[in-house]
Amino acid sequence: MPNLPFIIERTYNAPVSKVWKAITDKSEMKKWYFDLDDFKPEIGFEFQFNGEGKQCEQYVHLCKITEVVPEKKLTYNWRYKGYEGISFVTFELFQEGNSTRLKLTHEGLESFPNSNADFAPESFAEGWTHIIGESLKNYLIPKS
Repeated sequence: MPNLPFIIERTYNAPVSKVWKAITDKSEMKKWYFDLDDFKPEIGFEFQFNGEGKQCEQYVHLCKITEVVPEKKLTYNWRYKGYEGISFVTFELFQEGNSTRLKLTHEGLESFPNSNADFAPESFAEGWTHIIGESLKNYLIPKS
């Protein structure tokens, strides 16, 4: 089905406050996400970071925060410098007992050039599955 957002949900054995800090604190984010020069969970705040494609291409990600509900929701737009298209990434947090369920939605992927394999839905699925399913999980619940 075209134009469907990518959605991934994971539940972590960690309080909402810890997960929120992990997705909004620059010093925490660099431990599991990307190394950002600066980040503030404030509407209108712009940030960027570099990422690498499958053939070691370098992409500059340009992002601007569009929605913040503390400890519940964070949304930012996600573009690539020099490429058409704009998408939106939303992190939603839900307290479930002593755990936190995170729902990540990345929509607008169809707006990126479909001639570039790095912008294919499968690439985003693979990336987010690793970031949310492995990197964030291992950061929140370190193996002893």
